[in-house]
This record gives sequence, structure tokens and C-alpha cells, in this order.
Amino acid sequence: MRLSRYFLPVLKETPAEAEIASHRLMLRAGMIRQSASGIYSWLPLGLAVLKNIERIVREEQHRAGAVELLMPTIQSADLWRESGRYDDYGAEMLRIQDRKERDLLYGPTNEEMITEIARACLRSYKDLPKLLYHIQWKFRDEVRPRFGVMRGREFLMKDTYSFDIDEAGARHSYNRMFAAYLNTFERMGLKAIPMRADTGPIGGDLSHEFIILADTGESQVYCDAGILDMNAPGADIDFDDVAGLQAMVDERTALYAATDEMHNANAFAALPQDRQREARGIEVGHIFYFGTKYSEPMRAKVSGPDGQDRLLHMGSYGVGVSRLVGAIIEASHDEAGIIWPESVAPFQAGIINLKPGDPDADRVTAQFEEAMTLAGREPLVDDSEERPGAKFARMDLIGLPWQVVIGPRGLQNGVVELKRRATGEREELAPEAAISRLLEGAV
Repeated sequence: MRLSRYFLPVLKETPAEAEIASHRLMLRAGMIRQSASGIYSWLPLGLAVLKNIERIVREEQHRAGAVELLMPTIQSADLWRESGRYDDYGAEMLRIQDRKERDLLYGPTNEEMITEIARACLRSYKDLPKLLYHIQWKFRDEVRPRFGVMRGREFLMKDTYSFDIDEAGARHSYNRMFAAYLNTFERMGLKAIPMRADTGPIGGDLSHEFIILADTGESQVYCDAGILDMNAPGADIDFDDVAGLQAMVDERTALYAATDEMHNANAFAALPQDRQREARGIEVGHIFYFGTKYSEPMRAKVSGPDGQDRLLHMGSYGVGVSRLVGAIIEASHDEAGIIWPESVAPFQAGIINLKPGDPDADRVTAQFEEAMTLAGREPLVDDSEERPGAKFARMDLIGLPWQVVIGPRGLQNGVVELKRRATGEREELAPEAAISRLLEGAV
């Protein structure tokens, strides 16, 4: 993609309303534009990152056995009256009426709607288990939307819902999502720590938040340093191995990890001092088993092995897809701008032509562009007439993993400059060698 054809409205000045790094950098890098309080248009650069995150989330859900559907954003109030939540949800719910004065709402979540689908379509224990998910825009009328996409009113959410015949089956579904979440976040370059969360009136121990560490996190978190050394289970994990999955979850939940809401100061103090870690964290996912909380009032049942009707056991599993864009920036940036992990970057490399119109510079620039595009690693080519300093600053700001600097002086010596954004390392290579190194994904 040529910068001369692309839409990248970068800002030189930091907007006054931006309080944290991700909000500031997303506005400056031309990723989003505010449409109303807590509501944003996603511009091409931001949308590309959003789609890459969505792709990873979707791939890991499919690997774990979840099946995708799509539910509408507008829901009937009658479903929420069945569950008892319509009046209880509060002012965050946007309530509306259609022209026939029927009560509707803009969905803040989808437990009621998915329960209605399940009760209409699942008949027998032989239809179970089921993991159904969708990726959908939602709206919650936050009292104080702030921090850009980190706490907006409209947001993109992945929510999965599990359906099982009993609690034992539900625990296995829960463990599937636990593993899938660890793999999902690791693929995005994030170290996500599962932390026990409040299960409310349902009780039990099946609720975890997935927290990444960042100085601007909304929660104070406390954990055993050992959990930071644990890797995700990986792509070869067997999601059908009940005992193996449980052992994996047990290993990762045996060590102390809690947000300030669930923190036990005495238990934390009992850890050896060199293993105590205290930091700020950002929630990027939440998994929750809620049993028959919705199936009971909404009469969602299936026939059991004995022929008797049984209430469905359910769980919900959320990932803030749009929130992750901001969270990744909070975890990966410097004073110059964003530093994207390769897996979510909007472009794999920025190719900087220092002198457009120079035959050699244009030829080598086109050579890089063609080779990378054919390999499925599309670059952004800066073919502008601006000064080199402005070009370098813009590339640092938007944070592409690699930068290729092509100019007449270097080409006279048979080299281009390759820069790795994450470390600032620079290397001069022959064009063919630089292309090979980029396509290998390693410098």
C-alpha cells in the first residue's frame, strides 16, 4: 500500500482529552476518531489492527471447539424480563422503542438471547456439549467514558457461551476456554495472568479475569512471580483430554494471583518476598460459570439420559476485542510511538523511500513492495515528498515491526537499512538479503 493512496490522518499534537498512552497514540496515529462521547470511528490503520486481533480470537475459539454464530445488536426487552434483568441492569442499558411502541434495547451482553436460542434448538443431552460464540458490537452507557477504547460506550466483544448437562461437563467447557484464552493472548505478544474473580451469589471458584500488566492499568494486582514464568499451553494441547486440561488449569491457579477486589493480604504476605509481585493490570478477558442462572427462569431444558428434563448448565466467556487494541499499546510503546507485535500489526513493514523520483530508489522500493505483497506480508510504502525526519517520526509513531530505509546514497554502496522497531537495532544489507530476512520474519 502506497502512503499517497492510503488514509492516515496523523496528528502532530497530542489531543487534550487523551489521558493515557493508548488513547493519545491511537488519536495521533490516525487509528480512530471520536464521533461522540465514548464512541469512535475506526480509521483504516486502527481497523486493520482490530481485524487482526479478531482473526486470532476467532482461530483460537475454533481450535477449542467453539462454533460461530451472529446475534443482533437490538434485543427484545421481553427476553430480559424473563431473566429478571431488564429492570435490574441499570442506566448503562440503552432502552428504546420501535414505531409500534415495543420495548427494545441495544444489547450490552447476550446471555438472554443465546439462552432463547438454546432452549429452542437443543432437545437432548445428546446435543451437548455446545460452545457457541459471536463477535459483535455492544453498547453500555458508561457514566464516565474515558481512556479512549479502553472504556468506551460502544465496543467490540467476543462472547462465548457453553451449554452442558451438568456441572462436571461445564467445568470441562470452562477449562477449554481457560486454555484458549492463554493461547490467544500469547499470540498477541501479551502475558495474561489468570486471576480469580468474584462469582457473586452463585458461589464456587469458576470465575477468572485475565490480566496483563501495564502501568496505566485500572486494577492493582498481586501475584506470585512464578506465574509470570508459565507459558501458554500451546497449539498442541488436547482440548478433549479432561484430566489433562484440569491439570493445566490447576497448575496455573495454584499460585497466588488476585486483583485488589479479591486480594488476601495475609496469603500474599506468606509468599517469599522475592516472589511477591505488585503492579497495575488491565483486564482483557473474563470467563465465568453461572450454572442455571439463566436456564432456570427462562426454562431452558434438555432431556437427560434417564428421560427426565434437566436445566442447562451454562457459562460465558468474554474477550474485549476493541479493548485489546488499547491494551496492547499500553503494554508495548515508547516515547516515539506504538510498538506492534507482528501478529497484530496493520502492516508488516514500513518502506521509506528517501527520494521518490530517483530511478534506483523507486526501483528497489517497488522490488520490496512486490516481494512482500506476494508473500502475504503487505508493507506500507512512504512515497511522500516530506523530509526524512518527518518520515522516520511517522513510522515510529505508527509502530510497524520493521522499517526499510531506501535512498540513493545507500544504494550507491549496494545496501538498504533495516530497522527493528521494538529494539531500534539497525543493519545495512543488500536489498535481496533484506527482503529475505523480512520474509523470514527475523532480523
